[in-house]
Amino acid sequence: MPFALLRDRALISVSGPDAEHFLQNILTTDLDTLASGQAKPGALLTPQGKILFDFLISRAGDDALHLECRADVADDFVRRLMLYKLRAKVEIAKADQGLVVVAWGSDSTTSQSDSTGVADARFFEAAVSRSHGSGADKGDLAAWQALRVVHGIAESGSDYQLGDAFPHDVLLDETGGVGFKKGCYVGQEVVSRMQHRGTARRRVLIARAERPLPAPGTELTVGERPVGTLGSTAGTAGLAIARIDRVKAALDAGQSVMAGDVAVALTIPAWAKFTFPQEAVGAEEA
Repeated sequence: MPFALLRDRALISVSGPDAEHFLQNILTTDLDTLASGQAKPGALLTPQGKILFDFLISRAGDDALHLECRADVADDFVRRLMLYKLRAKVEIAKADQGLVVVAWGSDSTTSQSDSTGVADARFFEAAVSRSHGSGADKGDLAAWQALRVVHGIAESGSDYQLGDAFPHDVLLDETGGVGFKKGCYVGQEVVSRMQHRGTARRRVLIARAERPLPAPGTELTVGERPVGTLGSTAGTAGLAIARIDRVKAALDAGQSVMAGDVAVALTIPAWAKFTFPQEAVGAEEA
């Protein structure tokens, strides 16, 4: 069973009688639909609807939840959650056993570290589990990145910067990371407006080329016009966050999308429900 030890991830524990109610009121994820043994994506947003922190959330027993996030922003995330605590009866702290093991394949429900694995709900076409871990064996990190790439799963730091993306940009609306039927949360009005008006133009796409892709962060262009940015790469495949209206215009015109000097083909992840717009963006909207 392939696995990878993710030393760049951390766990935040939120526990207490008000834990679920507290998080339900500030995060994008609808915790009413979070099953035991499942890790769902989500975000804490700015009031303007931009992603301030992204994470995977799972249940950790009665009145307790785990937020798995980037290790380099975990302390900031804890401090931000504390600002919202007020009089809520919750305890918020980084978990002592913070390393995360991710495993995939037909037997991925069995962890390399313990038996507390939870299914990563972002993956619709692969069995992926996450659990607490430790040890010197880091597993196959390159294979893990390749798995994320081919399934179109973007993460902050690798594929976009915190504070610079809306949930729709990184497909949280498609992976169960946004609850459109729940009550209010921070940034909810902006996200709901984008959903109901169908105004999301930046989306995660899968980039493929005939030779190795350039470094993450390389601008994608059509002619001299920017259409997006390259994210994580795995050889000739990669993730990109791009303007789907501009990509559609390039496809209609038979123009090449370039990542530096490498021509790329951009496609929508197979599991995603969004489509390229029927009409390309007009010149006045460029």
